[in-house]
Amino acid sequence: MLGLMQDQPLLISSLIEFAERHHGDAEIVSRRVEGDIHRTTWRQVASRARQIANALEEEQLLFSDRIATLAWNGYRHLELYYGVSGSGRVLHTINPRLHPDQIAWIANHAEDQILCFDLSFLPLVQAVHAKCSTVRKWIALCDADKLPADSGIPNLVSYEAWMGQRSDVYAWPSFDENSASSMCYTSGTTGNPKAALYSHRSTLLHAYAAALPDVMCISARDSVLPVVPMFHVNAWGIPYSAALVGAKLVFPGPAMDGKSIYELIEAEKVSFAAGVPTVWQMLLGHLQANKLKFSTLKRTVIGGSACPPAMIHAFQELYGVDVLHAWGMTEMSPLGTLCTLKNKHLEMSPEEQTAIRMKQGRAIFGVDMKIVDGNGESLPWDGKAYGDLLVKGPWVVKEYFKGEGGDPLVPDAEGRGWFPTGDVATIDADGFLQITDRSKDVIKSGGEWISSIDIENIAVAHPAIAMAACIGVFHPKWDERPIVAVVKKPGAEVSRDELIAFYQGKTAKWQIPDDVVFVEAIPLGATGKILKTRLREQLRDYKLPEV
Repeated sequence: MLGLMQDQPLLISSLIEFAERHHGDAEIVSRRVEGDIHRTTWRQVASRARQIANALEEEQLLFSDRIATLAWNGYRHLELYYGVSGSGRVLHTINPRLHPDQIAWIANHAEDQILCFDLSFLPLVQAVHAKCSTVRKWIALCDADKLPADSGIPNLVSYEAWMGQRSDVYAWPSFDENSASSMCYTSGTTGNPKAALYSHRSTLLHAYAAALPDVMCISARDSVLPVVPMFHVNAWGIPYSAALVGAKLVFPGPAMDGKSIYELIEAEKVSFAAGVPTVWQMLLGHLQANKLKFSTLKRTVIGGSACPPAMIHAFQELYGVDVLHAWGMTEMSPLGTLCTLKNKHLEMSPEEQTAIRMKQGRAIFGVDMKIVDGNGESLPWDGKAYGDLLVKGPWVVKEYFKGEGGDPLVPDAEGRGWFPTGDVATIDADGFLQITDRSKDVIKSGGEWISSIDIENIAVAHPAIAMAACIGVFHPKWDERPIVAVVKKPGAEVSRDELIAFYQGKTAKWQIPDDVVFVEAIPLGATGKILKTRLREQLRDYKLPEV
């Protein structure tokens, strides 16, 4: 017997229809590339998304054709999110921080038909457009009078001229909710990147889950600032969750420095923000240097890479901002876990609560996870056993676009497929996940595992250290020993011996790094993650002092 409920497909167009109908006057505020502040509403975004859909129809694009973007967080990018996917095409957000050759390869591999870009990326587009064989139209996200006269890009048009004259009367089509909606390529630290291809169904389920009270807890009462880029796993799904609940959205555009972010938070009464640690480090630096406070910011989600305990402490103790530590990946749309306390933890001491908050958190409904040993056997959830982290769920990939890399899933005894995350982790009895390392970065010294993340967190807790990265180097007796590469804060001084001494009492003696290497900068990937492969290349001639 089947249920007698209406059969309504879960489509992205339903989100923008809901936001228009029930939260039409909620604001969308953007700092534009031009430098000014632009204001619109969910109602106007919905109207212009329909104009985009009509423009795509006139281009005679087929169902599931790909439309790419090279754009910052802003209202035009948001309109494309809904106009492209809602009409049945696939939105392909490209990371502009990638190498131009990689961007050209990605555009060709995705077979992008149209590419829309912010004018700040004009030099990048000029460098790659001749190599993008499938792109037949280039659209600059600007007014007609701002279109550069001598771009060198054939038939370049402005976004406003392209879609602005189209009718906003458009009936969103109905189709299979499992149809592709958007795609993001992994950062591809080795070899060519691979694409996660999201569906309408997976996107809506993820949007529902992200808004839950124990996850991001976004509501119509929030003013939300996604500092995480819209080209980084769809800004962690926030543009969809915000429409689902009718929240105000505040977009930072290209101004990602601490001063600009702080001013936007205060001016727009932002209550919730999301970003990676490197951005928040700049924001905290600006606050501390200028003796500032937040007047409205209450919560921030920090993910993308492990959040140092010192950062969590600074937000919570100095500025009264609740830090929600999160973990996920491109292949997971991206949310997997988020760290919020359970009822049983509320009576704990602040120190005990902080120890829990340092973890990456509990699985969100829809995500299942387990840790396994080298033989694929499940390990206990005791907070001590380390294992390879596997996940599954309705917003986790089952394979990559065009089958790149083959079948990534690992079957269990029942034949169900689990996605191998590449992370090494522990899970405690309450289900709290703690990432201890990437599987390729974990350090094995004398048969014992050392977490490079723990080593890095202690280093950045030192007041003189801005950034740290721990890697293992060869040792004739112990196989590997940890060293830590650090970047000092401007004007700060600390010696090798002082920093080594700082580790005393904070970790086991045998886990203390054998050396400190002072560097001008630590290599970062396109999404702000530390590139340890490149760091190892930089330090390939390094030898431990005792060797």
